[in-house]
Amino acid sequence: MAIQTQNQQDVFRPSANYPPTIWGCSFASFSSLDSEFESYTKEVEMLKEKMKDVLEQPTKELMGKIEFIKLLCRLGVSYHFQNEIEDQLNHIFIHLFELLEDNNYDLNIIATAFQILREHGYKMSSDVFNKFKDSDGGFKKTITNDVKGLLSLYEATFFRGHGEDILDEALAFTRQHLEILAEQSSPHLANYIKKALVLPFHRNLERLEAKKYIAFYEEEESKDETLLRFAKLDYNRLQLLYTQELASLSRWWKESDVAEKLDYSRDRIVEAYMWAIGPHFEPQYSVSRILVAKFIEILTLIDDTYDGYATIDEVQHFTAAIERWNIGAIDDLPEYMKILYKFTLNFFDEMEKDGYNTCYAKETFKEMVKAYYVEAQWFNNKYMPAFDEYMRNGLVTGGYRAIPAITFLGMENIVGAKELQWVKTNPKIVRAARLISRLRNDIVAREDEKKKKDGPLSVDCYMNEHGVSKEKAIEETKRMCENAWKDMNEDCFNPSAVPMFLLKYYVNLARTIEYLYTHDDYYTYSSGLKDDITSLFLEQLPL
Repeated sequence: MAIQTQNQQDVFRPSANYPPTIWGCSFASFSSLDSEFESYTKEVEMLKEKMKDVLEQPTKELMGKIEFIKLLCRLGVSYHFQNEIEDQLNHIFIHLFELLEDNNYDLNIIATAFQILREHGYKMSSDVFNKFKDSDGGFKKTITNDVKGLLSLYEATFFRGHGEDILDEALAFTRQHLEILAEQSSPHLANYIKKALVLPFHRNLERLEAKKYIAFYEEEESKDETLLRFAKLDYNRLQLLYTQELASLSRWWKESDVAEKLDYSRDRIVEAYMWAIGPHFEPQYSVSRILVAKFIEILTLIDDTYDGYATIDEVQHFTAAIERWNIGAIDDLPEYMKILYKFTLNFFDEMEKDGYNTCYAKETFKEMVKAYYVEAQWFNNKYMPAFDEYMRNGLVTGGYRAIPAITFLGMENIVGAKELQWVKTNPKIVRAARLISRLRNDIVAREDEKKKKDGPLSVDCYMNEHGVSKEKAIEETKRMCENAWKDMNEDCFNPSAVPMFLLKYYVNLARTIEYLYTHDDYYTYSSGLKDDITSLFLEQLPL
């Protein structure tokens, strides 16, 4: 964190000792494979029509369609059929009451319907699970050996809203029994259960979930070979696109030479791209992913500058220079900050040359830099803010106001003035994503004292204000995260002024943070991401 000094020559700059990049510029040498991509695309389009026919079969039983839609979602190909799925689910939801009245569906079917309908914004009542409880109010022992039913119920609980006690109970019940069943199941099923218990579908990156489910589905006796091939082809096709995006990013980063010039900071361009792929993996958002990955690396440089390298006087000058937004302001900065300032302005200049209106993005970026400066002042003055004061600033430094502003530049054809105005009103789902971003980061930092940054974190502020232990404060902030998830889920169930894809974007932002920060700070200590990055970008699925 910034330290005050009078003499620039006498500045002591402690090393943060961040691990070096695992990847270097290894992705920069990847060459274009357009012919292979086109070949995959051709077969994907052909199989897509077959899957569409299955989805729209008029004779197919309605709950059977729910199962098929679940497969499309879990295999990562549902984005091809958004309109068709919406039509089918709307029809099913209209007839849901009579379907449940006329049929004695088992736990797996009901929990699957609950997941899929809620995932797509239809609020199926949690009362449907009362039939699986006994007269004492607990879940029936007869369902404890229904592995698939318990798995579906477990996944369904993560779509719960406030006051749905039955789903809170179901989460504890299913987790307990799935842990036991994982030790008794076949290796194929046990592996899937254990991964789901670490991170459920609703809290993980969609691409990782797709690959996980493809491997699981391939071992199922009842698998549809055509659907499986369709999912594999599409996965490999998108992987080619991602490696091209990574190659472009890596070349940009290598040519900038910023990693060498500002070697006190984290070199994380590949991990930044992993972060960018979380909110939207679909091929049409390529430009947005590249812009966001670049921006996250810039935020990383600035965060590390304010958090562990610069003096308080230097960050004051840099904050003022960002506010002025003029290359003439560079004269007031030390040499290393001139590099960072130029690099930042050039990023925005390039976007403007490409025709993007960056006004809102600049506004949110300036706000974030000012919030970094507030944190630097707190540390320099040895000031411990109240929890609410910390959070007002921390919801900005968490990045989930500035990052979406960059994202939307790459989505100008679908995020217009109406959608942007909705975001600016800070609705519940947006606030919830920002809160999860801030608190998850802080919890990980505070759980491991060796990795705790200097300066107050939300957990410290809560401990100080309420006079509780670190463990109690962490427990309380985790509870806040769970409540934020319930807020997001509820916002997805209600009619909104914006389309579902924008609500899902904020859900996916939170999913990305859960993935990166639930068990460790995988962005900073990125060896934890190595296997997933290798799997997603370097290992094609055998056909």
